[in-house]
Amino acid sequence: MGQFIQFVITRATMALITLLTVSLIVFTLMELVPGTCAERYLAFKNTQGSQITIADIEAEERRLGLDRPFPERWGKWVYSVFVHGEFGDSCILRLNINQLLADKFWISLGICMAALILSYAIAVPIGIISASSKSPVTNNSLRFVSYLGLALPNFLLALIIMLIATVYFGESLTGLYSKELRDAPWNLAKFKDFMSHAWLPVFILGWSATAFALQTVRALMLDEIGKLYVTAASARGVSGARLLWRYPAKHSLGPVVNSLGFDLNRIFNELPIVALILTLTEAGALLFESLARSNDQQLAGAIIFLLTASIVALNFATDILLALIDPRVRRGMMG
Repeated sequence: MGQFIQFVITRATMALITLLTVSLIVFTLMELVPGTCAERYLAFKNTQGSQITIADIEAEERRLGLDRPFPERWGKWVYSVFVHGEFGDSCILRLNINQLLADKFWISLGICMAALILSYAIAVPIGIISASSKSPVTNNSLRFVSYLGLALPNFLLALIIMLIATVYFGESLTGLYSKELRDAPWNLAKFKDFMSHAWLPVFILGWSATAFALQTVRALMLDEIGKLYVTAASARGVSGARLLWRYPAKHSLGPVVNSLGFDLNRIFNELPIVALILTLTEAGALLFESLARSNDQQLAGAIIFLLTASIVALNFATDILLALIDPRVRRGMMG
């Protein structure tokens, strides 16, 4: 038990160091963008008709603390994020980032997690069936579907579904809420309305993730099925689903569980394009807006850091889960 606690503490320390490293990288990238936050904001105000002087820029830089040394500014930002959970104000919008993201990031993360769960709920059993089936029709059909999922980009699938829905049903399927509930406070009616719209981005984001996971599960199962311990178990009379789940599936799904963080990152990377096509108002759309249009690096940095923290937390959880369910991990942990 003591070794397991030590393992958890070690993994938690590594996760914290990873987050600190990511915070330094994100903050450095924010600093490397041409022009300070004060210059970008005042340049934006200048496009609105305001007359901006050098003195105005210097005063704004002093107000924002941009005249302080880099280590001091990074330390203040890290302290604010880790201790208070505050990301400051958006550089261009001049709104508090925590309030600006509010529900948006959690909605985005929920959509990505739902797509991830959907992909694995489909890929794991079908991948096991595909690896164990001797039927050429079954294998070729599943292989065709997985290849189609890998070959057909998510944004193209979104466009196809929107085109079919618009032409045949007169519904564009865009957005996450109906017009009358978009700005309403959360209640049961708004939640139901959200769920009636959210299935589409979940399905689209889960499309290629399912195909990728299916290929991975099938390859790992094929590698395990032919090993001697499976043959020995079969010789002892273990057969059917019990043989598959108790032996090859149990050993082959470890790497699949360990790749959850990678898959979550890949799904979120595809979210901004899907959000742009489906006109979704969530963190993916904000990230695209802040990076490609407004150059609001403070907002983009906050979203990227939150995503990284979610992935690190998921990887930490999967490490602990694997240590609990996989005897090989436990043996390695205990030396």
